[in-house]
This record gives sequence, C-alpha cells and structure tokens, in this order.
Amino acid sequence: MATGEDLRRIALSLEGTVVAPHFDRMAFKVARIYVTLSADGRMANFNFTPDEQQFKCMMLPDAFSPVPNAWGRRGWTAAELSRLGGEDLENALRMAWAHAQPRKPARR
Repeated sequence: MATGEDLRRIALSLEGTVVAPHFDRMAFKVARIYVTLSADGRMANFNFTPDEQQFKCMMLPDAFSPVPNAWGRRGWTAAELSRLGGEDLENALRMAWAHAQPRKPARR
C-alpha cells in the first residue's frame, strides 16, 4: 500500500525533480509537471501517454483511471495510492518522469 509520503520520497529521488504548489495540489516536475499529489496525500495524477494510460488502467483498474476531462484524454491518469504497491508506484513515477524531460531542440 503506497502513500503520499512514498510518492514524495520516490519522486524527489528522480534526477532533476523539484516540487512546487499547483492549485490545491503539489506538483513534481523536471522541465514539465509529471505528477501531482492531492492535499490529503491519497490521490495522484500521472502524466502518461494515452497508450500508457490505457495499459495502466487495464492492468490495475482498481488503482488507475483516466482523469475525467480533456486532460484525461491526453493521458493524465488518476491513481488511488492505497491501491498501489511500492513497485507499481515507482514504475508509474519513472514512466511519467521520462515524459517531463527537457525536449531536445529540433535539428536544423
């Protein structure tokens, strides 16, 4: 059973991650936000690709669900942390973190 403290610890161990307020949540980002944590530490929203979102929701439907709005259609995925194991949480964080890296400039 994962917690908000587990998310915070793992996310901050990923290279370049910083934490900052984001509305009523805490946002973890590198060049872009890759996960947000609810104020009560029970829910997180991960930035996955739509395909990754579909896979996560299929594999762990009790834990993951699309965010119910346009952000969800882009891959943002809600997770109930208490339904995730530590390995599931770390894998989700690493997957989302990979999408938050600085983009390489286009070749000329």
